[in-house]
Amino acid sequence: MRISKASLVSPGANEGYGACAVALSLFVFAYSTRFGQVSILFYYGLWLPLVLVDYRVVLGNYARYLWIIAFTIFACLTVFWSAAPSVTMRTGIQYLSHVVCALIAMRTIDIRTLTRGMIAGVSIVLVYSLLFGIYHYDPLDGTYSFVGAFASKNQLGFYASLGIYFALVAVFTLGERGLWMGAAGAAGALSAYSLFASQSATSVLTTAAVVGLSLGTRAILALRPASRKVLFLAAAVFGSVAAVAMVYAGGVDLILGAFGKDSTLTGRTYLWQQGIEAAKTAPIVGLGYQAYWVQGFSEAERLWEEFYITARAGFHFHNTFIEAAVETGLIGLALITMVLVAAVFGQLKRVLSEDRDPEAMVLFGVAMLLLIRAFVEVDVLNPYHVGSFLLYFTAGKLTIARRRPAAVWPWQPQAQPLHYRSGLSQ
Repeated sequence: MRISKASLVSPGANEGYGACAVALSLFVFAYSTRFGQVSILFYYGLWLPLVLVDYRVVLGNYARYLWIIAFTIFACLTVFWSAAPSVTMRTGIQYLSHVVCALIAMRTIDIRTLTRGMIAGVSIVLVYSLLFGIYHYDPLDGTYSFVGAFASKNQLGFYASLGIYFALVAVFTLGERGLWMGAAGAAGALSAYSLFASQSATSVLTTAAVVGLSLGTRAILALRPASRKVLFLAAAVFGSVAAVAMVYAGGVDLILGAFGKDSTLTGRTYLWQQGIEAAKTAPIVGLGYQAYWVQGFSEAERLWEEFYITARAGFHFHNTFIEAAVETGLIGLALITMVLVAAVFGQLKRVLSEDRDPEAMVLFGVAMLLLIRAFVEVDVLNPYHVGSFLLYFTAGKLTIARRRPAAVWPWQPQAQPLHYRSGLSQ
């Protein structure tokens, strides 16, 4: 039996394989710490063998991705001055290979396939957590919260946020009908319940912000491209002024109080101060990628003890920019910030300039979710994490020359896949 190349590596023609690969990748990202190295090898087996099918299509010209992978390369280079060179070398190679897999996925699947894979993957992850999950006592705020099969309620909340978002865009942006509309509804309901159970204020607030932003962006698309830009700029200015006013009026404390939090964000502000002090140790190039939270290092051990992290692993500064500054210095901070900002504004430019681009609409929301969470979580700096996978997928899509995709809306009788140029080897 012969399998055509198109069924594996052509966006839009490989929906079956692509959606399954994304779904299974999400399960590995969520629970690789439980299932070990075998699950990581399985993840590589989903994407890397596609290079052998058609390397020109799957890889493309990596010279065009230099701005995307610059942080990854620099993270690997920090091994030469790392405080823990063996840790930096291992995690740097893992991160680089993970980014390559994300870029392969970007080259080989379209936005509809990604969305379906995310819906299926998040559903599997959340069902597993509901079946085998546990409650965790937080000694900092004295509460119990459902963490699922994760070690943190914030990670459960993140997957729930992704489930809600992709269920929403599947129906209202990509116009899914029939089976996939039902699957999106079920995934959205499951995600909403999991988000409620997690009691993660971070995830609830970021989900509400991104869903509201997506609905607002959808309304703006009723206008012509020139009018969209003016209205979006006006809304951005008004939103910024309103946010500043809310801060000075005590609105932030009011919102945090509704979630049982205080102005310290359950110790996050203290943790940020400690991170800033640590970054001053090697401000330009950092201490080395993943070289701070190492067992036996005095400062890491002190913070683990202060925050009751008995496992002495899986902890961070709860801020992507501070974490990047500590590990990779100002150089690494600038490089990862460039990728985040380019992903947001690159997709935003397509949304505002092109005539109804579903891919840009979906990926703009993804980029905004990652950017907002970057101020309170670390989702894009680690290998085998859904956040870093989506970041490099979103940024990579900006490098593909493509025809303007055919818009698909809920009132159309038949959903059509997006079509790309066949010349993906550019």
